[in-house]
Amino acid sequence: MKAYWIATYKKIDNLKKLREYAEKATPIIKKFGGKAIVRGGKYQLIDGEEFIRTVIWEFPNFEQATLCQSSNEYQKCWDIAKDTTKRNLQIIEGFNIE
Repeated sequence: MKAYWIATYKKIDNLKKLREYAEKATPIIKKFGGKAIVRGGKYQLIDGEEFIRTVIWEFPNFEQATLCQSSNEYQKCWDIAKDTTKRNLQIIEGFNIE
């Protein structure tokens, strides 16, 4: 089953640091099989709380998604932005009805 990182951003105080984080984290995420599906973009809020940015990465499986997030390489990248960014990050296993 594929797995997904779903990151919803509530606050970004330093866009420069967020961009630096994204530039450095992208190759690491890809190394674990991550594929960007959503990175910001046009949206329409229907219900619930509004977030200023949503990012979704698809991974081959739950194990790769969790290994990536907990890796020292990724954590070093997140250190760049974590003090100036407030986000929710979930790792969710996909579902197949076929």
